Amino acid sequence: MKTARYVPLLLALSIGQALADTPINLSHDASPNVRLDISNVKGAVTVTAWDRNQVQVSGRLGDGTRPLSIEGTNSNLSIKVEPLGKSGWFNWNSDTAMGNSTLDVRVPKGASLDVEVVSAPISIDGIDGGRIKVNSVSGKVRVNARSPSVEAESVSGSVELAGHAEKVNLQTVSGDILAPAVGNEAELQTVSGRLRVSGGPWRHLNLSTVSGDVQLSGGMAAGGRMDVDSMSGDVQLQVPGSLSAVIHANTFSGDLRSDFGTPKKVEDGPGSELNTTAGGGGSKVNIETFSGDLRIRKQD
Repeated sequence: MKTARYVPLLLALSIGQALADTPINLSHDASPNVRLDISNVKGAVTVTAWDRNQVQVSGRLGDGTRPLSIEGTNSNLSIKVEPLGKSGWFNWNSDTAMGNSTLDVRVPKGASLDVEVVSAPISIDGIDGGRIKVNSVSGKVRVNARSPSVEAESVSGSVELAGHAEKVNLQTVSGDILAPAVGNEAELQTVSGRLRVSGGPWRHLNLSTVSGDVQLSGGMAAGGRMDVDSMSGDVQLQVPGSLSAVIHANTFSGDLRSDFGTPKKVEDGPGSELNTTAGGGGSKVNIETFSGDLRIRKQD
């Protein structure tokens, strides 16, 4: 008789567990260059390009969420994980009420993406031609694509960019930035994360950091401009020996060394500065640090 009293409870628990982890199996026809918006509070988002003109979503939907759907037209679609109840801006106060949702999304290769998450890692692979925009709070962002433009912002998660993007805007607070194939325009910002960036030839590169160390490698386009600003992070710049640029570099209290020209001690203060011209001086390179060391080297 005691066992009978527990049967309703066991049934309720089993039903609750089933509802907490719902399989996803959705699809929608799409144009080859469809624009797709994706949002998920926590869990994971994986986007993979394929040769079909179709958006397909699989994975698992967490507890406390509304049934998932693909909304919109073939050229403009959206996939949004939303809480059952009311929530604030971007579902902030629903984070604890919702279970983890895992979205595995297949998209046409030419798709453009706008992905927003809070504590979900993001992985994007195979996009060829579409623009990509990613916004994350604590999830790691990984993008492997050929794109005219990639924008990625993360607070504490790292940002990794592979493939090639002509124009990038990458920003973090404490996360690292790793981008080995940046095109001719780049905006790079971090507070305490490390930056490892290469690419070019750059028409415009603007990099700023507070305490994160910087390793930057690449050449300059004719008439291009590079601006690097660091508070306490060390900066190492590697450029081709054939560089053609007017170089201005200074540090207030850090150590300055360069394979181009000869740094000199400033008259007031402990710092050093460098003003020199490499080659014909067709572009401009400006680098400033406060207490971080600065190295300008020729690539082998």
